[in-house]
Amino acid sequence: MTAKESKVRQENRSAASDYLKKATDNYDQMLLAFNSENWNAAATLAVQCAISSADAVCVHHRGVRSISQDHLDVCGLVSLVDLEGAEEKSKQLRKVIARKNMVQYESRSARRADADEMVKVTTRFYQWALENLR
Repeated sequence: MTAKESKVRQENRSAASDYLKKATDNYDQMLLAFNSENWNAAATLAVQCAISSADAVCVHHRGVRSISQDHLDVCGLVSLVDLEGAEEKSKQLRKVIARKNMVQYESRSARRADADEMVKVTTRFYQWALENLR
């Protein structure tokens, strides 16, 4: 592991269900916000859902989660999970997290197209996490 990858915290694998609960709550609210045409909230909740989903997968399969200040570091952890499609899902996660600054810290509001793409990609990632935590 590189120095960046070592910024993890050991977690009891049973905590994966707690992270999945957060992911599910954010997913449900993301869909409500999107359907209400609240693009900023939908995009923000997409980021939170994706990160919590990643934490659930990493804790369940590796017993660790990222504690790095750089949220993109969790993508590297996901790619190391011994699951089919982990590398591709890591790339999807990167797409969502890469838009975090735009969504949460820049002055411009998220547009429908921004939210639409983030919701689609997050949904794919969240569903993959669900399938691999059963």
